[in-house]
Amino acid sequence: MYNSLLETFICVADCGSLNKAAQQLFLTPTAVMKQINMLEKHLDLKLIQRSNKGIILTESGQSIYKDAKFMISYSEKAVEKAKSLEGQQNLVIRVGTSMLNPCKVFMDIWYQLSDQFPQFKIQIIPFEDDHNGILSVIEKIGKDFDFIVGVCDSIQWLNRCNIYPLGTYKKCVAVPIGHRLSSRKKLKITDLYGETLMMVKQGDSPLNDSLRKELEEHHSKIRIEDTDHFYDIQVFNRCEQQGNVLLNLECWKDIHPSLVTIPVDWNYAIPYGLLYPLNPQKKILDFIDAVEKSRNGK
Repeated sequence: MYNSLLETFICVADCGSLNKAAQQLFLTPTAVMKQINMLEKHLDLKLIQRSNKGIILTESGQSIYKDAKFMISYSEKAVEKAKSLEGQQNLVIRVGTSMLNPCKVFMDIWYQLSDQFPQFKIQIIPFEDDHNGILSVIEKIGKDFDFIVGVCDSIQWLNRCNIYPLGTYKKCVAVPIGHRLSSRKKLKITDLYGETLMMVKQGDSPLNDSLRKELEEHHSKIRIEDTDHFYDIQVFNRCEQQGNVLLNLECWKDIHPSLVTIPVDWNYAIPYGLLYPLNPQKKILDFIDAVEKSRNGK
């Protein structure tokens, strides 16, 4: 933040000798003198005079010497302050939240562990559930977000982030209010015969691909309509408008007020957890470690 030649000048002034300053700076006396000449040319001032006793500061040199020490000290304090502010920013944990990926699960964990991290603050950052843009959101984990709580066995997501698993959510189905199945408390797969089941297209979710395979091989009376790989609110709207059945999760039962979510007699559940960066910072690893210890009762 200041001309580095000032440090050479101060050293020469303190030593009172080019040779002694050169020894301290690990330079030759010629190199030291060259730097002093450069500083004098830059300032258009005569700073030193040689004498039989060594180096003497001119009046201008004495003034620059006094002010330069202040400038260097002030600059060092300014840099320390900036680094301190940067450190304070790093003590913020940024948590993404959306309609389909709410941050409540993270906040429940945080309230249990916050005493261990008194230096941290939580910043909630909203994002949109848009099937066209969700991958760009996942790519921002580690940039705009430190954590997102999400349901995930997506190959494309897991190529862009890590997941610390917290549990699973059961696969259910959603139907519009008034649908012939809407009053049922639980369904068998055969209850879906004759219906159109909306589910994500093949190729990104091993769990959904396994369910699709079972339906196609053993329950061909259920028609399958592909959605995009990732749900957004438009998928729920289309289900309601078309009167179809939508493959849903128990955690999304309240997403659309005109849909009823019903469990099905099958063993399909998708993992959910803390999505965090592929190359996490220490604060993120420390938090995950605390979660792990808490879950293990340590």
